[in-house]
Amino acid sequence: MNVLAAGPVTDFFYWLRGPALDALLIVLGALLVARLVSWAGNRITDRIDAAATDSDALVRSEAAKHRHSLTQVLTWAAIVLIWSIAIIFALDRLGLPVTGLVAPATVLGVGLGFGAQRVVGDVLAGFFLITERQYGFGDVVAIQVVGGMEPASGTVEDVTLRITRVRSVDGEVVIVPNGQIVKVTNLSRDWARAVVDVPVPATADVARVQEVLREVGKQAYDSPRLHKLLLDAPTVMGVESLALDEVNLRVVARTLPGKQFDVGRDLRARVALALSREGVSLRATAVQDGVSIQDEAMAEDRARTGGAA
Repeated sequence: MNVLAAGPVTDFFYWLRGPALDALLIVLGALLVARLVSWAGNRITDRIDAAATDSDALVRSEAAKHRHSLTQVLTWAAIVLIWSIAIIFALDRLGLPVTGLVAPATVLGVGLGFGAQRVVGDVLAGFFLITERQYGFGDVVAIQVVGGMEPASGTVEDVTLRITRVRSVDGEVVIVPNGQIVKVTNLSRDWARAVVDVPVPATADVARVQEVLREVGKQAYDSPRLHKLLLDAPTVMGVESLALDEVNLRVVARTLPGKQFDVGRDLRARVALALSREGVSLRATAVQDGVSIQDEAMAEDRARTGGAA
């Protein structure tokens, strides 16, 4: 009787010391390897960021941003693969044949597929976002999502196959599922344009004002600080619009990507000072969108992020 009673207990302890222990070791090994991969991925991205920060380049190169995003995605994919393999081996060691789980897994997969369509869509969208290099780490973007009234604007902090994380100028973190993105405005690609609208009274000498604006543009381009940010000298486009009591003139300047905000603010300050010296007052309200020149600067500040400076 004792031998018969001891049989199941002995088998249990044998299973506990054998297959169960092996499965536990497999899981622990997967945990360690996954942590190692995560650490290595973070080290690589830190080196990419440090190289971009220490370089003399005024803006992060497209290759550096793509390498950062690609490293994050490969790290995430490697961790998923490690855990998938570990689970398969652990189940097999516990005596649960993986082949016997194919049929139930298929039925379960079909059921989950209907509920996970959005996740699959997010992953597919993220794959194309990264391979097409639509944006990357450090880019200043405005992302329009399905059903969203206001775009998610800020600096891209993380891009995975499923989500994009954006840091707004207010410091808020916005998580955007990749499958919900319908439009992306990238303010950090190739070059940008600073647009400065200058509203002056209708009684002002428009020709003289344009001369002053040209002088301001030339001085800005010759400035050592702005010369590094400008691709060419600011251009006075002339009269942009007319109203009953004011004339709106426009100055545009091509800049390095993401630097249009800095250039725009500097140009506004220079324009205000130069016109003040000429005795020309700026109108309180600009024609374009009914926004004052000061409010326009504030609106651009809201659109930019801390990483754009």
